[in-house]
Amino acid sequence: MLARGSMSLARFRKTPHSGYHWTNGGSRFFEGWYLRLILPDLAESFAFMYSIEDPQGGTPYSGGTAQILGPQHEYLCRTFPDVRGFWGDRHSFALGHWGKLKSPKPLAKAAFEPEDSRVFCFDPYVQEGYQLTATLHQGILHDPSTNQTTRWHYRIQPIYGWGDRDRPQQSTAGWLSQFQIFEPGWQILMAHGLATGWVEWKGRIYQFTQAPAYAEKNWGGSFPQQWFWMQCNAFAGEPDLALTAGGGRRRVLGWMESVGMVGIHHGGKFYEFVPWNAEIRWCVQPWGRWQMQAENADYVVELTGTCDRPPTSVRVPTAAGMVFACQDTAQGSLTVTLWEKRGDRRSPLLQAQSHLAGLEVGGDFQDEY
Repeated sequence: MLARGSMSLARFRKTPHSGYHWTNGGSRFFEGWYLRLILPDLAESFAFMYSIEDPQGGTPYSGGTAQILGPQHEYLCRTFPDVRGFWGDRHSFALGHWGKLKSPKPLAKAAFEPEDSRVFCFDPYVQEGYQLTATLHQGILHDPSTNQTTRWHYRIQPIYGWGDRDRPQQSTAGWLSQFQIFEPGWQILMAHGLATGWVEWKGRIYQFTQAPAYAEKNWGGSFPQQWFWMQCNAFAGEPDLALTAGGGRRRVLGWMESVGMVGIHHGGKFYEFVPWNAEIRWCVQPWGRWQMQAENADYVVELTGTCDRPPTSVRVPTAAGMVFACQDTAQGSLTVTLWEKRGDRRSPLLQAQSHLAGLEVGGDFQDEY
C-alpha cells in the first residue's frame, strides 16, 4: 500500500484527458494506453500496450488487444474480441479488459484506496485479462504457443504528470486538445513514477522496488500517417529526470500537418517545447538515429537517440485494424542536453545519458524525416 500522502499527490497530479474518451458513437474509434516499467539494475524493461477498437461492437475491427514488449525484446500479444469485457472510467485513469473468467459470478469490488474504487477484485475471478489505474497495474495473459503464463502486479507512486510538480497539469497538445480536432489525441498521463511489485515473465519472477514507470495514451479515429517517439526516465546519475519527445504527420480538421514536441521534467520543473512556444527541428532515419533540436524564449535543448540493434515490430490501430506498423526498442541510447539562454549566451543546465531509452518510428516511414 502507498502512503496516504502519496495518494493525495496522485490526485493533484491527475492530467487532463486521463479518462476514457469514447462517446458511444458508431464511427471508427480507438483508444490506446502505453505503460513502461524500467528495471535499471538489469538494464531491461517491460512495455505494456493496451487498445480498444470500435467499442460499440459489431464491426470487423471491434475488440481489444494487449501487447507486452519484455526483456530481450521478447513480444507477447493477446486479443480480446468481446468488447463487453472492457471497461473504462470516463473521469480518471482507470480501465480493464476481461477475456476468460474463472467464475460466472459478477466481479466484486475490492477495498482499494479511494482512487482505485473503480477497480474490481481480480485474482478470484479473472483467468485472463488486465486492469490498471494511476496507482495500480495488474494482469494475467496466457501464451498458447509456448503454454507460458505472464502475470504482473505492482503499485505506482506518481512523481510527474505533465507540468511543474506542484501546479495543475497540462494537456500534451495544449488547450485545443479539449476539442476533437486532432487525429489522434495524445496525452502523457505520467512522465515519471516509481513502481513496486513484481512481473512473472517466461518462467522468471522480476521483483522491483521504486522502479521508474511511465504512462501515456492516444485516441481518435486514426493513428498518425507517420511518427517518431523518444522516452526515458532512467538516466545515469539523474533519478529525477524524465523526457518524452516525438513528432509526426497528423490530421487536423481535414488537412495534414507536421508537428513535434519535447517535454522535460527535472528538479520539480517542466521544460516544454511545443509549436506554439518554440522552434523545433528534427532528423529521424527509418531506423537507427533520432535527432531533435528545440528552442524557445528561455531554453535550448538537443536530443540524440541511437540504436544499433534491429527493431521489434508491434501492432497499432489502423484503418485496416491492428497491424504491425510500428518499430520499437527499449534499449536505445539517448543523450539530452539543456541550456538556459542568457542574452546571446547559453548556460548549461543539464546533460544526461541513458542506454534504456524507448525509441520508436511508425507509419509510412520509408525515408529520412
